[in-house]
Amino acid sequence: MNQTNPAQSGAHPVDAAQQVGGGPSGQHTVGGGPSGAYQVGGGSSGAYQVGGGPSGQHNVGGGPSGQHNVGGGPSGQHLVQGGQSGRYPVSGGPSGPYQVGGGPSGAHYVDPSQQQYQGQGAFPNNFPQSLPQQQAQHQQMTAHDMSSQRLIKQEKRPPQTGWRKALHTMSGGLVNLGESPADVRRRELITRINQPLRGCYKIAMLSLKGGVGKTTTTASLGSTFSSLRGDRVIAVDANPDRGTLALKVPRETTATVRHLLRDVARITKYSDVRAYTSQSPSRLEVLASEQDPAVSEAFSDQDYLRTVALLEHFYNILLTDCGTGLMHSAMKGVLDQADSLVLVSSGSVDGAQTSAATLDWLDAHGYRDLVTRSIAVINSVRPGSGKVDLDRLAAHFASRCRSVVMIPFDPHLEEGAEIELDKLEPATRLALLELAATVADDFPS
Repeated sequence: MNQTNPAQSGAHPVDAAQQVGGGPSGQHTVGGGPSGAYQVGGGSSGAYQVGGGPSGQHNVGGGPSGQHNVGGGPSGQHLVQGGQSGRYPVSGGPSGPYQVGGGPSGAHYVDPSQQQYQGQGAFPNNFPQSLPQQQAQHQQMTAHDMSSQRLIKQEKRPPQTGWRKALHTMSGGLVNLGESPADVRRRELITRINQPLRGCYKIAMLSLKGGVGKTTTTASLGSTFSSLRGDRVIAVDANPDRGTLALKVPRETTATVRHLLRDVARITKYSDVRAYTSQSPSRLEVLASEQDPAVSEAFSDQDYLRTVALLEHFYNILLTDCGTGLMHSAMKGVLDQADSLVLVSSGSVDGAQTSAATLDWLDAHGYRDLVTRSIAVINSVRPGSGKVDLDRLAAHFASRCRSVVMIPFDPHLEEGAEIELDKLEPATRLALLELAATVADDFPS
């Protein structure tokens, strides 16, 4: 070990003449106080010689230094004058990466008069950051956001039809390919059918030509609604000429609309009305028209209005099976009360002409608004049969009505007996769903 004069030395021997006054030194001889890696005079040094106070890696004069010589106060990486600096020379207050005058700077030169953000943030140079906005978004979350839809993983709905369903059944539910496009379409239609309904929505089923399936369509549409919705649906036979609507459901009572009007003063609750109706397996209720040929009194518009005024207190959907004449006694009351009109036509030339004439008559007698909200049904369409251009026929009705629905020929409906939805062909069921969904789109919200 080398001996040094009064003060202790670093890693190299020092000459007394080269020693600085003060304490121990660093790696080189210093005089005096402790030194850094190089000789310094006076106080403690950094990596280079400094004069005066403690130094950084280079010689500085005066106060503590950074990597380069600075004069005065502490420095950054480059030579600065005056206060603290950034990476480049600045004058005055603290700087950013570029020279600025006055207050704190951003990434580029800023005029102090145009600065808007002067707050003290948690980021260098007080840059505006996106974190406060993210924190605000997190603060807006509440317990209501923690719903089962968010927290529970959604599984595929099992298929309802076709080979997908067969595979799902055969695998015991292990293979689930999800719903087919037809299943998705069917579920969407059912959702539209089940939309909320306030009050009683009245649908007039109309056709001036007999034998086109108006009564069958009335029962089929009513059964579709009642089988899917939770509220009550009733179909009223307003045909003054011994209608056949009651034959489309199992007959539970011989009471008719005449009996209901006779006892109207004693009816105060739903169970009282139920004694005068017959109900199908799909929950559709039917109020039959008078079947006794000895009764000569016609069903008038006042009779219909009294009937509707009673039934609308207990039912949400009311379908009226009208007669085949626009001038019969009850027609005015039916049209005045209707919220929607379903015009039933066949795919034949005479059926199309009669339906078009019906729309003309309604337009001419003050029911144009009802025509624009009406739905045309082309019934019992046989694929590839006949020479009638059904597309052109549908285009004609589409130009005058709200929508057009084609119901294909179905052997079960052709029987003319009680209607059971489970016996219908899949294409017929889908067409009836489309008809019911189209009607429901006009429900008041």
